[in-house]
Amino acid sequence: MKVTVGSTNPAKVEAVREILQDYPHLKDAEVVGVEADSGVGDQPKTLADVITGSINRAKAAYTDATYSIGLESGLMEVPFTKSGYMDVCACAIFDGTEHHLGLSSGWEFPDKEINRLILEEGLDMSQAINKVGLTADPAIGAGQGAIGILTKGRLDRKAYTKEALRTALIHIDA
Repeated sequence: MKVTVGSTNPAKVEAVREILQDYPHLKDAEVVGVEADSGVGDQPKTLADVITGSINRAKAAYTDATYSIGLESGLMEVPFTKSGYMDVCACAIFDGTEHHLGLSSGWEFPDKEINRLILEEGLDMSQAINKVGLTADPAIGAGQGAIGILTKGRLDRKAYTKEALRTALIHIDA
């Protein structure tokens, strides 16, 4: 069995590889990361864009595979939050016919300036957190991610991505 991931981001591909070990019918799958366009831009700003991006990545990655997986993170409006927005990761698993969706937990930046930079100045999350001095790592999304910094390592990008994967796998857990 082959499972393709619509990303070459090491955090995303490794998250898929590790999660599949928990599922007997998927644990022996070959996991391959491939370049796949989200079709929604570098920084999704709505839940619809986050989900659309994951679906587009899964469709684009579906080549010679049993399943393909698209993962996309971005902002979504959330009422009653301090900034009005939370970040969420969406997972779409494509079986050639249907998409099976899942979401991670959502979380909010404590610094409203980060969302302003994303929403008003068009920066992506990595650029915004670098600009405010949260990190100086331009490749933070391939490592612990902003969530890793904010939780002081208690929840990193890979674990956050795994949440979305687990909830999408509900649909194909035989």
